[in-house]
Amino acid sequence: MPEVIPGFKHSFVETNGIRLSVQRAGEGPALVLLHGYPQNGMCWLNVAPEFAKHFDVIIPDLRGYGQSDAPADDEGHTVYSKRTMAVDIAGLLDALGIEKTHMLGHDRGARVTYRFALDHPSRLGRVGIVEVVTTADLWNSWNAELALDAYHWTFLAQPYPLPERMIGADPVAYVDWTLASWTKAGTLDDFPQAALQAYRAQAKDPARIHAMCADYRAGAGMDRALDNGDLAAGRKIAAPLHFLWSTSGFPAGSGDPAGHWRRWCDHLTEASCESGHFVMEENPQAVIDEFIPFFAPGHRP
Repeated sequence: MPEVIPGFKHSFVETNGIRLSVQRAGEGPALVLLHGYPQNGMCWLNVAPEFAKHFDVIIPDLRGYGQSDAPADDEGHTVYSKRTMAVDIAGLLDALGIEKTHMLGHDRGARVTYRFALDHPSRLGRVGIVEVVTTADLWNSWNAELALDAYHWTFLAQPYPLPERMIGADPVAYVDWTLASWTKAGTLDDFPQAALQAYRAQAKDPARIHAMCADYRAGAGMDRALDNGDLAAGRKIAAPLHFLWSTSGFPAGSGDPAGHWRRWCDHLTEASCESGHFVMEENPQAVIDEFIPFFAPGHRP
């Protein structure tokens, strides 16, 4: 049985030719929470019950992660592009009978979130982004310091099967090291045991290691190209967007984190907090305090 956040119900939902693992609880306006790498929907464990007091909270595992299907990648790396993942979420909403939702994403899930905002604008109310700048902006901000901190962007994007074999030699150690090294404290202390168990379990599955690498191959190719094309065309995110970044995370190393997002949207609010990359685990109260009011009915930025 998959790990489930207390108070949430688990189901599988067919969408876009695959099956997504989904947790759901609460009533009110719909709110989709999208996780990042190397995690899954359990990353919301510390905050989801509080969100469910105010919203109909829907937490899918992205394709390739958690208990969702993990199809093989294709030569063009479209299978794990954020455009494809956004179509997955649109199909999930269709299956649940939801026309419009708010969406909050962290890490890779934040990349799916802003791609959804660009590709499916009529289906989105408000957008929450945690701890990323856009894929194109991060690549375009590359310098020696960022390259060392975000080495996984180039490592995981290497051609199959190099990173899969290297990670597969000791997948749990690799995931534990990755998680700990991106926290402010440099430890696993802030991660709930149920979440750690879920992250380690998926890392033991070669199909999911392949999916994670494919996710980053798409980031280096198709996702980056889509972002650059949107920038060149002047396309912007229409929905109000609230951006939360941490003082010891990746966006902080990219120069002006909020400045990147100002190029992408006209209705931007932003805040920072004391944390490493994994804000939901390291500083869950900041996530609750920033986003419950933002998504609340009648909120004005």
